[in-house]
Amino acid sequence: MKNETLFTELKDKATRDRAFSHLVQEYQQRLYWHIRRMVLNHDDADDVLQNTFIKVYRNIENFRGDSAVYSWMYRIATNEALNFLKKQANRYRVTNEELRERMVNNLVADTYFEGGEIELQLQKALATLPEKQLLVFNMRYYQDMKYEDMSEILDTSVGALKASYHHAVKKLQHYLKENA
Repeated sequence: MKNETLFTELKDKATRDRAFSHLVQEYQQRLYWHIRRMVLNHDDADDVLQNTFIKVYRNIENFRGDSAVYSWMYRIATNEALNFLKKQANRYRVTNEELRERMVNNLVADTYFEGGEIELQLQKALATLPEKQLLVFNMRYYQDMKYEDMSEILDTSVGALKASYHHAVKKLQHYLKENA
């Protein structure tokens, strides 16, 4: 389904459910992995994904079409994941960095975690990155997302995103070198 057709069908109450179902099929897996790389836990990622699609459905009337539907959905997914992480940090009365460290340490117990020691080391390195650098790194490295698309999703200039990615890579290299 083309974006223009999808947008039109999402706005029409008679075709909204079918178009939304198509939207879920099209983007569910990509959004899941985007969220999962932020929250690390499968069950938490599922919950955040469900909340994302609920928010998308409830707010489809407000979508103006200024950006691509997927950019709008990624922005919602990103915000939902960040809000989830903030709530978790508040709940446990820890900083975001301490929460991230706790989440990485819990990865080994996650039955859905399929990575080995190398993946675990990478996750520990990623946990040291500031939030923005982590987002940019995940979107660029894991999803091979273009900077222009990231710019639309994160509402940041391409130049700032390139700088964030560069700094993230340097920090990861340093961490992995020091902790090998």
